[in-house]
Amino acid sequence: MRETGIVRLGEEALSEMLAFAGTLQDELVAVRRDLHRHPELLYSTDRTAGIVAQLLEEWGIDVRLDVGPHFGKGVVGVLRGGLEGGRTIVLRADMDALPISELNDFDYKSSVDGVMHACGHDAHTAMLLGAAKTLAAYRESFAGEIRFVFQPAEEGALPSPLDGRLLSGGRDLLEAGILEGVDRCYALHVWPELEAGTLGIHSHYAMAASSHFHVTFHGRNGHHSTPHLAVDAIQMTAAFIAAVNSMMANHIDPLEQAVLAFGTLRAGTVINAIAEQSVITGTFRAFGKTTVAAIKGGLERHAQAASLSYGGSFEIVFREGIAVVNDEQAVYDVVRAGAAVLGQEKVIQLHAPSLAGEDFGWYLDRVPGAFILLGCGNEELGIREGLHTPKFNLDEAVLVHGVRLFVQLAAGIETA
Repeated sequence: MRETGIVRLGEEALSEMLAFAGTLQDELVAVRRDLHRHPELLYSTDRTAGIVAQLLEEWGIDVRLDVGPHFGKGVVGVLRGGLEGGRTIVLRADMDALPISELNDFDYKSSVDGVMHACGHDAHTAMLLGAAKTLAAYRESFAGEIRFVFQPAEEGALPSPLDGRLLSGGRDLLEAGILEGVDRCYALHVWPELEAGTLGIHSHYAMAASSHFHVTFHGRNGHHSTPHLAVDAIQMTAAFIAAVNSMMANHIDPLEQAVLAFGTLRAGTVINAIAEQSVITGTFRAFGKTTVAAIKGGLERHAQAASLSYGGSFEIVFREGIAVVNDEQAVYDVVRAGAAVLGQEKVIQLHAPSLAGEDFGWYLDRVPGAFILLGCGNEELGIREGLHTPKFNLDEAVLVHGVRLFVQLAAGIETA
């Protein structure tokens, strides 16, 4: 069933908008390469946010700076169309990079040691800026309100200075109310497994709920010659690891997709002393909220049991994840938009969801929308490296495709 509320944009006006977007290629490449040279981590995205805000203001878009009650690093641009009626739509891009040392040798490679845009967020930001410029230039031709959301910290989380929760940028922005009154939300993500010029969309689940955990066990140090006077934090950790592995094998519904793995373990200072503290971290990934809650609860119980059995104590902190779940109507709109921009044969219906995580799931948990994968691989150009790798790159021809998809979704979808 189709929704009401959006005014059909005239075909001539829409064609002009899409043609205008095509003239932006050089600008899009310049912005993307500038951001690629100057990557920023998590919430330390001040330079990127400043560029975004300046451009939005130049195009006559209302800008909200310092968005987010916890970290205040988001940028939101608001554009209202000149026609009556219409919906309120959020288009979102992420701005942060990754702590990866770049091994590419092109002239716009990262200038920051150990930091790289290895997940395409530089391209996401450039594409959303291109959509903002296009829609601002044709604001009298469409109805409704468009919110351009530029988000920090998609790649991770930090403890909130207000309440200590581990929060990603998406959750911080949502608590600022950016989705109030919103009817639809969309995000694009470049995807090297798909050929440049194609679009991939999942009908329901797109990505798993990726949650992080940090467990600290506290014991009492002592010499190996007097273990009875100490409390061994490493033994607590070993018991915890064994119990958690058993939980995943025997206490999680085998019909539910779920995986848990440990990532780091830090304990002890010297070979012949019992460790006073041990810190273990890891992630777990699942789709259903019930399964996520079951794993989280099990981690808490087993950490408590391990600490009590050895006479120690523990602390556990989570960065809770949520699955990326596409809305049926929004998927229908994406398929039509993709066909209009790229051609029907270039729109690929994806069936198997990814166990990767994305905090756009928090948006989709509140407002119907879709998470879209934009092909960016090109074998002929040697662009085949995966996301989060030191040689990741993308075919920059897809930047215009992304702009046109955003524009088509924001202003060109017809409903009854």
